[in-house]
Amino acid sequence: MTRFLLVMSFLLLATPVVAHELTPTYPKINPAYVDGLLVAQLSIFNARKDVDYYEIGVFDKDWKPIPFATTTKILNVPYTGKINFEVYFRKEDQRRAVYVCTLSKLRSDEDSYAIVSSKVCSRLDGEPS
Repeated sequence: MTRFLLVMSFLLLATPVVAHELTPTYPKINPAYVDGLLVAQLSIFNARKDVDYYEIGVFDKDWKPIPFATTTKILNVPYTGKINFEVYFRKEDQRRAVYVCTLSKLRSDEDSYAIVSSKVCSRLDGEPS
């Protein structure tokens, strides 16, 4: 009986999970216009009413940060907005760079009701086109 009540309370308290989207799931790596750099083109869609800012990161297979460049490392994406962006990294980091991720940035003010941060990642396609 106790298990039944516990399961029922979880079902009643369950709310839909809404996060942001990062596409494509497997972005292609292309040579950049600067010699020695590679570029991946991505797009982020914000499906969260409670978050407007997302931080970009590039990581290796062990989730250690890889140096990269973008026009801005924190994107302002309004609710239901979509932003296209490019991530540049060194050709020498090509084998190490595995994931491009976006992390929602929660506000610390009293008016914000967001309590869960979302992290969404795309896996880089290892060979440049």
